[in-house]
Amino acid sequence: MTDNSTGKSYEFPIIEGSVGPKVIDVRKLYADTDYFTYDPGFTSTGSCESKITFIDGDEGILLYRGYPIDELANHSDFPEVCYLLLYGELPTKEQKDKFEHDVTYHTMLHDQINNFFRGFRRDSHPMAIMCGVVGALSAFYHDSLDINDPWHRMVASYRLLAKMPTIAAQAYKYSIGQPFVYPRNDLRYSENFLHMLFANPAEDYVVNPVLANAMDKILILHADHEQNASTSTVRLAGSSGANPFACIAAGIASLWGPAHGGANEAVLNMLEEIGGVDNIPEFIKRAKDKDDPFRLMGFGHRVYKNFDPRARVMQESCHQVLGELGVEDPLLELAMELEKIALEDEYFVERKLYPNVDFYSGIIFRAMGIPTNLFTVIFAVARTVGWVAQWNEMVEDPDQRIGRPRQLYTGQDRRDYLMIDKRG
Repeated sequence: MTDNSTGKSYEFPIIEGSVGPKVIDVRKLYADTDYFTYDPGFTSTGSCESKITFIDGDEGILLYRGYPIDELANHSDFPEVCYLLLYGELPTKEQKDKFEHDVTYHTMLHDQINNFFRGFRRDSHPMAIMCGVVGALSAFYHDSLDINDPWHRMVASYRLLAKMPTIAAQAYKYSIGQPFVYPRNDLRYSENFLHMLFANPAEDYVVNPVLANAMDKILILHADHEQNASTSTVRLAGSSGANPFACIAAGIASLWGPAHGGANEAVLNMLEEIGGVDNIPEFIKRAKDKDDPFRLMGFGHRVYKNFDPRARVMQESCHQVLGELGVEDPLLELAMELEKIALEDEYFVERKLYPNVDFYSGIIFRAMGIPTNLFTVIFAVARTVGWVAQWNEMVEDPDQRIGRPRQLYTGQDRRDYLMIDKRG
């Protein structure tokens, strides 16, 4: 780097990761040059070193701890992927059994938390309830708040992973006026989640294995996604030394934004706007018109400039769910026709605007009878393990510092204060 005003040159080291682009180490930039970088959204700035998740958007690659996402989704279940993200390796049979047992026996909530739910209005959005209840866990579980104690961190991690489906299901039940359904230790993770969502005390509810498998895949595909907005929020909150429950609540709040976790809900809203199969040509034409504000939601991805690797898995699962349920829903028929056109239309193929994971997950949720205001809640359930793994990695990183981004100040320069009687 050369400062044209002084003619001075500065050199900065280049760091090479195991895969992906090389990075310029600018940690000493400000101290050495009195300059700092300007990067709104931090899209060209590496905020941390991580061993958890790798994305190559140009090639359509997503790796968890080195394993391709499609292989994990097709051969593992969600608890096994959770173990991988937390510990760095796939578990043995004995390790997996113990991990599942330990998580299962943390799924119950402290009974006084039920009183906390009653403080919300009956029509509260489930994400609002999630933010509040998860943040409040630190008031109930004092024995897992010391972030410098590895045992406390492990217990907090297991509690968050175990209790998030319970909180999500109770937030939903509360919003529709139904009694809470407690977790069952004889059910697997995804089965238990569906049971808590849809069972009621008046009759038995048998979990459909096809739906449980689809939910498991949704959870796996959304478990982590590198340094996205919510994950970066968890890390930034955690950099201050905040307790894990507060950090995950911060992540939930960030995820709630429509530009992040609300994408699959936007897909359903778009399908509602299109209305019917006969209207598709008109909306395809509008989508191609750069002067028209209409956009096809669920197609293309900010990171992936190729086919979203998660979407291939989700596409197959989506068709399995629709085939299993035999749902006759005009909106789902519209979605399948739109998918067919987008995969064949030259305009979308050339621009690689393929259906993404949000397109298919939104359709699956609708087919399963899950309301749109619960979509982001389920996203939060899935992403919890990623947040926890990233938080643990951050706490253990010896180079970690409290987050303190710089700014490009464009306001008033220093000026003298005027007494009130002298201001004209």
